[in-house]
Amino acid sequence: MMRIAIGGIEHETNTYAKGLTTASHFAVLRADRLLACAGQETSIGGAVTACLRQDITPVPLFHAWAQPSGIVESATYQAFKTELLDLLQAAMPVDGCVLCLHGAGVVEGVPDLEQDLCGAVRALVGSEVPITGVFDLHGNISQAMGDALNGVFACHQYPHIDLHERAAEAVALVAQQARTGKRARCSVVALPLLLPTTTTFEGIGQLMLDEVLRQEQRAGVIDISWFHGFPYTDVPHVGASIVVTAWDDRGPEIAARVGADLWSRREAFRARSLSADAAVREALGLSARQAEGPVVINETSDNCGGGAPGDGTHLLRAMLEAGLGAKACFGFIVDAQTAAMAHRAGTGKSIDIILGGKTDTLHGSPIMAQAYVKSLHDGRLEMQAMMRGAPIHLGPMARLVIDGMDVIVASRRSQTFDPEPFLALGVDVRRYAIVALKSSNHFRAGFKDVASAIVTADPPGLCTHHIEVFPRQSTVRRLWPLDPRATFPEEVSI
Repeated sequence: MMRIAIGGIEHETNTYAKGLTTASHFAVLRADRLLACAGQETSIGGAVTACLRQDITPVPLFHAWAQPSGIVESATYQAFKTELLDLLQAAMPVDGCVLCLHGAGVVEGVPDLEQDLCGAVRALVGSEVPITGVFDLHGNISQAMGDALNGVFACHQYPHIDLHERAAEAVALVAQQARTGKRARCSVVALPLLLPTTTTFEGIGQLMLDEVLRQEQRAGVIDISWFHGFPYTDVPHVGASIVVTAWDDRGPEIAARVGADLWSRREAFRARSLSADAAVREALGLSARQAEGPVVINETSDNCGGGAPGDGTHLLRAMLEAGLGAKACFGFIVDAQTAAMAHRAGTGKSIDIILGGKTDTLHGSPIMAQAYVKSLHDGRLEMQAMMRGAPIHLGPMARLVIDGMDVIVASRRSQTFDPEPFLALGVDVRRYAIVALKSSNHFRAGFKDVASAIVTADPPGLCTHHIEVFPRQSTVRRLWPLDPRATFPEEVSI
């Protein structure tokens, strides 16, 4: 029976975030725990499920994942990498490998985690064993990494509702290459282009994705992956890219053509940016005109899914100052100290709190208030939209009532993906005029059938659309929109 090894290290590194990301920040899957992901709509779950459905033996290696955060500690990465390689060595011979990665990993002294890891796996298994990779579309991708692989599959959608499907494609390609002896090649065309976080559910993101998929079908290649890139990192290879996986040598030409199309549309990607106060005013106006469903305000700049702390107070303060009261709810702000205080007090009690603003001053100062403890929860939930079926642990949670408004507080960093954190504490978001949360776009998977309208708030934060505020020390080329002189194809000086 065919044997395919499965493993990886996933981290989206915001190099502007404080502190190092260490082993304690990672959730690690080994052996049977990795295989138990079958059925989950994640990259690991999709890979394991695809193997089982195709009568392939999935060989579990090692998988580590952490919330987006600061640069990964060198010792942590080296230990993870060594364990993965040791397990792969012990499992050999294998017919192929599927690596579940992110694409924007940065380690102390290693600006391209994925290139380093893929290169090490390739060196171990040799040139004849097919290796494919499954990626988040927010990867900053290099040709050096592509050269180590025989297939690159970035999720197409943002929110990432198709990671499991892309993993299944990665397994199928490994199996095909193992059976036929043919080897696919990956061609990377990197654009000098920093894109804001852009959903593919509507607008220019949806239009561009549709065109990428049309070009893939028209060219008859295995896959075309559009990497939006991750602008909140300072590495030489930062930016959007197009990666073509093909049997022949047409990859570079096709990737360049699709890249040129993306470049020609760049002005349409400029993001609309509202302050917290302006977002609240717009939401109030929209809610007065909507017949059904709440208006959702997403605070994109304090998105834990991009490395922000999640304890920012800009939007919550604006909502409280606007006197929204019982017509609005906020879910959630990350503050373990306040959640613990609420759990100690118990439901039905009033407590004096200093909420949020504990990480830095960029995301807002703490809110001092009296809060009524309405309900409590242990924070152990299951994803219901994106990554459906996967567990998520937000730590002790509390539903507080502040000036008449329901405010959910969690203990562990995460963005809000779906209404489950609200429901766990007895909050039915459909009953409110305005629902606020912290996320850039992943929330859309869980709220698309709930929201009557969506308003994006972009106050100061580590995930702001104002990417011009971040200093660039490692960038060696002109990047749009930071430098209007940026060109594609890029001008080369002799």
